[in-house]
Order: sequence, then structure tokens, then C-alpha cells
Amino acid sequence: MTSSLAQTAARGGSADAPGSRAFRSDIQALRAVAITAVVLNHLWPTRFSGGYVGVDVFFVISGFLITAHLFGEVARTGGIRLGRFYARRIRRLLPAALLVLAVTAGLVAAFLPYARWSRNAIEIIASATYVENWTLAAMSVNYSALNDAASAAQHFWSLSVEEQFYLVWPIVMLGAVWAASRLGRPERQRTVILVTLAAVACASLVSSIVYTAAHPAPAYFATFTRAWEFALGGLVALGVSRLRAPQGLRYALIAAGLGLIVYPVFAFGPATPFPGSAALLPAIGTAAVIAAGSLGTRTRFSPVFEWRPVQWVGDVSYSLYLWHWPLIVVAPFVLGRELSGPIRIAILAVALVLAWATRRWVEKPAQTWPIWSGSVRRAVTGMAAGWAVIAVLVGLLLVGSAVRSAADAPSASPPQGSCAGPNALVAQNDCPDPFGPAGSVEMGPKNEYFYTPPECGEFLDILRYGDTSTTHRCDFSGGDAGAPDVWLVGDSHAQQWQGPLFDLAREHGWRVTISFIGGCPVADVAYVGFRSPGTTAAIDTCRRWNHDLAQAITADVPDLVVTSMAARHELVDDGSGTDATTQYVAGLQRTWAPWTEAGSRILVIADPPYNGEVRSPDCVALNTGDPAACARPRSEAQPADPLVAAVSAVGDPRVALFDPTPYLCDDSLCYGVVGGIPVYYDADHLNLEYARLLAPMIEAALPLSP
Repeated sequence: MTSSLAQTAARGGSADAPGSRAFRSDIQALRAVAITAVVLNHLWPTRFSGGYVGVDVFFVISGFLITAHLFGEVARTGGIRLGRFYARRIRRLLPAALLVLAVTAGLVAAFLPYARWSRNAIEIIASATYVENWTLAAMSVNYSALNDAASAAQHFWSLSVEEQFYLVWPIVMLGAVWAASRLGRPERQRTVILVTLAAVACASLVSSIVYTAAHPAPAYFATFTRAWEFALGGLVALGVSRLRAPQGLRYALIAAGLGLIVYPVFAFGPATPFPGSAALLPAIGTAAVIAAGSLGTRTRFSPVFEWRPVQWVGDVSYSLYLWHWPLIVVAPFVLGRELSGPIRIAILAVALVLAWATRRWVEKPAQTWPIWSGSVRRAVTGMAAGWAVIAVLVGLLLVGSAVRSAADAPSASPPQGSCAGPNALVAQNDCPDPFGPAGSVEMGPKNEYFYTPPECGEFLDILRYGDTSTTHRCDFSGGDAGAPDVWLVGDSHAQQWQGPLFDLAREHGWRVTISFIGGCPVADVAYVGFRSPGTTAAIDTCRRWNHDLAQAITADVPDLVVTSMAARHELVDDGSGTDATTQYVAGLQRTWAPWTEAGSRILVIADPPYNGEVRSPDCVALNTGDPAACARPRSEAQPADPLVAAVSAVGDPRVALFDPTPYLCDDSLCYGVVGGIPVYYDADHLNLEYARLLAPMIEAALPLSP
């Protein structure tokens, strides 16, 4: 979020004096529009799918206000008192932010499953120290991390960008002032600063467009992809402060600007490459509205901007931003149910009340607390004390998580019992209540589908692409040179089967080579992305690995190749206009044929029924007493799978299929809990405990040796 959220009043440079503190009702109204867009996006993400652009509105506002303020100080004093500037930011932002983070830590400990404590703890301390955006950028390049549930402090990423702007911007302006003096033209300070801002804006915008195209996930959180928005606000602050314009032009600017902000709220969505060039719409729209207000006094929009409810929302926007997201994350676990329309409205009401109370009793008074007002040293000391409190709370969360995790490590063998997990759907077991409550719904280390045992060692040097390592060799043979060689290959939907495959390997003394790239199919197809079009780099890596992997398996001639993938989500397009399933069937046949011709057998594991696409990933945790409430129609949860079609089309006894659907569904419904064990680990992958119980069924499906 932004300094503009943190201001106690919407202030900025007047038409004649940059840095003056004349009240700007239009800026306050922009805050109200921006926070409304963000909150509605978080509460109703499908209806207001592009509401995240509200953050960009705040960034431009912040650039305008801070640049105007700093230039005003330069004009009056010839410099910038950095200590005073940073101390004001501390007093304005830290108390409310640290209060919310402390409460959030308590809510996480009290209500969220312990498996989420560690990530929340890390992000809480990252948020307190304003590096949350880089923490999320680092996580975003980890495929497995993309399936993690959102933390209760995740929204602090934008505040982190803002604070990094605060840290650097005064130094940049001082550098521009110094450059002007070195040129012997101190009266040209404004011009030098404008040139500096323009250079920053251009460089950042270009990097934003390029980096968003190449690495969209981390680009969303990176500071350098957003710096141009702050610079744009600064250009408005210094570039239009001495101009005038007729009311008609100012009215047109405001109308067009608001349109550019509101349109993306409904037109953009999760698949929109962002920020990139798409962020130009809300950023330019915000700049237009601010510029119109700087070019004159009132317009026909003024009564709307000055309407008290609009101004009030702008007043509480910072605290509202702080509170609304933790409430959204925690509320389902507090109430024991998924978010419905009335609950979402109630969350909004509670967030508004908390925002009002925080602004009145924390945000505003903190700026004049005698204990630190007027002293840079005391402000910094207060910040350090607040960080210490958060560090203690985070430490308690991490210790609690470690203790619980240590007691929840993967066991040497899966759960036992003729009615445990998928065994409950075996007819001859005659289990009385196959869809009853689970013994435990918390997903800890014993449930992690990606768990890799010590037998697998470090990554191999083969099939490595830049920083992407793909392959392990796991030796369960006990040194037997004649042990069967098995490969398990695919994306993370193949990785979720390594647990039962390792159990079979231990039992039979196999050597297992595993190779995975998230979201990438093992098929000779024209791959173009996972769920949405991918970047050029991701597509190239996937296709290279696919080709190299197929050749490596052909050359190795393993006894068995086990493969699976989320083919229904992996996009292919060879330009022929042929439907995706037909392309997949042909591509899988081309990949498999050299393996079988060389003498390998193939077991294809069909993709399990959907989870996150048809139910909340938290459904089982929120319906512990009635997990059948999470059942979904089989026709919705298990659409046609190209893997099944490909095996049928091959018609080769050396290529067999294991379809897990009968062990997750009955004839009409697919379930989230079967045989007292949760089926899924997260939105996309099976619970390791559940998958391990399928080992006997997988073994029974293995193709016979020739």
C-alpha cells in the first residue's frame, strides 16, 4: 500500500506551491476509490477481478505527494533533512501496521492450522521490516509455493514497496539537487529533478514490461517494476504545478482518468500480465485526476469528491487496508465455514469498524505521542522496540510449528487398516462409513506429497537448465547391480505419486529416477503454458526438458516408466486448429513409442479428480464434522483426461493405465475425505498419506513383463 493511505489528510502541492499542505479532496476521493477496488477484489475476486489496480492508484498518489513535499523542503531550505523525513514516516505508518501484525500473529496461532504457522510467521516479520514484496517474489518462482494458501500478512507486499520508495526517493532528489549545483545552475533544480524523474520512469516502465513478460509472477511484487508509477506522480507534482486550464478540460481529464481506473477493475483479472504495460491504464488515470486538481480549483466532480462518506473512506483507507485481509484469511477458521455473501459483508463491516477505531486511537495520536515526537532517535528506538515485539511473536509461532512438525514427520509405512483411506471404497472390505470424519485434517510434514527420502540424495547434473534442477536417483536396491530400474516423470501431478512408488521400490529393491518440472507435460506436444499462456523462457525450458528427457529414457531403457501430468491444465497449440485432447493423444503416442520399442514398460497414472476447481481447498478443514459436505458431482470433478484417451488409443499391453478415480469417488460423487483420511494436501495435489495407501492398487495395475 502507500503513503497516501497513511496520510492523515489528503494533501499535496497546490497550484502555485509544490510542497504546500493545501487539502485536496480529489486525492482523498482517489484513495476511497482505490481502497474500495482493492477490498472488493479481495472479498469478491470473480466480480471485481481487476480490483488489484487500486494499489497502482496509491503508488501514483504517493509519488505525487512525497515529491511535492520534498521539493517544497528543497525550495525552502536548499536540502532535505533525511532524519526528520524518515522519523515522520515511522510515526505515521508503524504503530497501526505493527498493531495489526501483532494481532494477526495471535489470530494465526489461535485459529489457523499449525502447518500454516511457519509461512505466516516468516511473512509477518518480512512485513514488519518491509521486505514482504521480495519474500513473495522469491516464493513465486517456486512451483510448489504457488499452491500454498495465502498468508494473513500477504497484503503487506505493497506497503513494502512503498517503504522502499520512501527510503530511496529523498536520496534520489538530493542527488538531483547536488547535480544542479555542480552544473552551476541551482535555479534549475526543478528541471534537473524532472529529468531525473523522467529517466527513472522510462527505465522502470521498460523493465516492468520486459520483466513481466519474462517472469510474470515475481514481476508483480518487484519494486523496480513499480518505481515508474511513483515517478509519474512526481512528474505531475512538478510538471503541472504552475499551469492553468479551463474547467471543461479539467472535467474531461477527471472523467477520462476515473474511467481508466474503473475499467480495469472489471476488465482485468488473474491472467492479465501485470504490471507491465497494463498498469499504464490505472496509473495514467490517476495522474490525470491529480493533474486536473492541480490545474485549478473546483469542477463538476467536486461535490462528489467532497461527499462526506467518500472522504471518510479516504480517511480510514490505510487502516482499512491493514485490517481487511487478515480478517478474510482467518474468518473461515473462526466461523468454521466457507465465506458466503453475508459473511463477506460482515467482514467488510468489521474491517470498517476496526479501521475507524485504529485511525482514531492509534494512527492519528501516534504522530504526536510525546514519547517520540520531535526526536529522530526516539522514533527509531520506537521502531526497533516494535520490531522486537513482532520478533518475539514470530519466534513463538516458529517454535510452535517446529515442535508440532517434529511430532508429525512421515512414517516408515502408511496408515494401516482395511477401511483406511482408499481401502474404504474396496467393495469386499464392506466398510460401514467410508465418507465419515477424518482423524486429522491438518496437513503437516507427513502429508507433503513432495517429501523426498534420504535414498534420493542431491539433484543430478543431468537434465539441468540454468537454475532449474529436475532429476534425482533414489536407490532402494541395497547395492544389487541387477535391480530393476524405474523412472517416474512428469509435472507435480507425477511427483504426488512418488510416495507410493518409493514404498514399492523399498519392497522390491528398485532404483528409481525421478524427473519433474512443474506445469510441464512429458509429451511431444506444442506446449504453450500452464493454465494460462506461459513466458517464452518457461515454454523453452519445458520443451527442451521434454525432448531431452524422452531421449534420456530411450537411451537408459529402464524396466518401467511411470508417468502422469495435469494434462487438462497444460495448454498445447500446434497451430493446426485440432482440439487439445487430439494433440495430446498424438503427442503422448510419439513420446511413448521409442520407450516401448526399446523394451521399457509404461504405467500411466490418470489425473485424480479436481479439488480446488470444484471446492475450497479448506473445505475439509472447515467441515470436520461433516466432510460429506465437500462432496462434488463426479461429472464436474473428473472431466475427461487426455491421458486416459491416449492409453486407450495406443492399445499396447506394454502401456497400462492406473485410474485412481474409483478410490476417490463413488458412482455419483467425489469426496474430500475417504476412509477417515483427507484425500488432498492442497488445491491441486493428493495427501501423501492417502497416495501411499494406493500402492497396492498401483502395483496391481503394472503392465506385465514381456
